[in-house]
Amino acid sequence: MVVTNNINVANRLRVIDEIDVIIAGGVVRQSDGGIVGEAAVDFIRQFKVDYAVIGASAIDPDGSIFDYDFREVKVAQAIIANARHIILVADATKFERTAPVRLGQISQVHTFVTDRCDVPEFRQICQQNGVALVESGFPG
Repeated sequence: MVVTNNINVANRLRVIDEIDVIIAGGVVRQSDGGIVGEAAVDFIRQFKVDYAVIGASAIDPDGSIFDYDFREVKVAQAIIANARHIILVADATKFERTAPVRLGQISQVHTFVTDRCDVPEFRQICQQNGVALVESGFPG
């Protein structure tokens, strides 16, 4: 079973017979098909999932994680609160950006997957917090 708040994810997985896809209701963001808002947060809170995959718009060297959309942040925070293992996926350009809404801290994540991490302070914070850092080596 896959629980998602993204129309594109649901659409790609719906054709796989072995996977039941459950999709949140709420406001659909035109830019990326993400479903956000209080209805999506309430929906997510109904589940306790084994693995959660989240993204971020910006990451500070101190381990802070940010996004642009406060509605998406509320959904991501609900996902983090209701998952046993959190995987943050973000390419290296996220270290060069800023965004206004705090999503959380890297210490809340179990695994961080990126193309590369060239920020020594961030590497150290991952190590100190037991966050597995996975670098794919592929450009973002």
